[in-house]
Amino acid sequence: MAKLQKPEFVYMGGKLRAWDEAKLHVGCEAVIRCAHVFEGVKGYWQPDGTFGIVMLRQHYERLRRSARLLYIPFSLTYDEFKGAIYELIGVLLKPDRDMWARPTLFAIEGHWGEDTVADLVVTAFHQDKQIPQAINLGVSTWQRSSDVSLPSRIKTGTNYQVGRLAKIEGRMRNCQDMVLLNQWGRVAEATGSCLLIVREGVVYTPPVTEGALESITVEIVEALAHSMGVKFVRRPIDRSELLVAEEIATCGTLCEVTLVKSIDDMPVVKDFSILESLQNRYLQAVRGIVPHPFVELSYLPNKLVSI
Repeated sequence: MAKLQKPEFVYMGGKLRAWDEAKLHVGCEAVIRCAHVFEGVKGYWQPDGTFGIVMLRQHYERLRRSARLLYIPFSLTYDEFKGAIYELIGVLLKPDRDMWARPTLFAIEGHWGEDTVADLVVTAFHQDKQIPQAINLGVSTWQRSSDVSLPSRIKTGTNYQVGRLAKIEGRMRNCQDMVLLNQWGRVAEATGSCLLIVREGVVYTPPVTEGALESITVEIVEALAHSMGVKFVRRPIDRSELLVAEEIATCGTLCEVTLVKSIDDMPVVKDFSILESLQNRYLQAVRGIVPHPFVELSYLPNKLVSI
């Protein structure tokens, strides 16, 4: 199991701080009521030696939407948001590692949503340059919350509590990830990523109204599928469809496109001809090997890429 990295610096309070100095007060709403929203962004070394962060503006806009839904003030401009991420990644870059960053908006002052003050905290971590290995997937006994309970379109740690419980359940069943069902018993998403299945050559994924996150990675995969002539459809997916799907994968910023080799101990029906092609095309696009017009990359300034 991967251990949490402890990089040298974080971005907090408008500047870089040592990892051990990044602290929140035990009485703030971010701690006692989990009042925070966050994003996960990924950056890759490009063939020309530059470092590109994938769909950064789209992540900024999703963070703004999450903050609005949780009534957390968010006044940072896109350039300020981008600058904070650039500054942190710039001091942590390594020539042989990609990176992912977690910008989080914490409610550091206020009470029950009144007089709320928020601070942007950015952490960043290294990741190996490798194709994700296929995983065993299970269906959890835990359930995704409904839109009138805690909307899945809010990217907040509270929404990941059920994912944490499902992860613990999965480890007991030798599963690397778990599927969460919604209140209707249909597929919502995995613990921290969305689901893709293939049936009769068509890629399907649950829509947001089924309890899935408004996934930026799914949008990328959909655009890549269309350009490859692969039909891509968003529709509800029954639990039983997982057991008869020809191919299955999870997809998200951190896991990219990860193939699934078994579901509830049952081997996936066929090989990964379609989803493996999409996995390869995704990595080619984000790494700048074969660019795609839909995949936007924000490049670190050259002065920060001086390693």
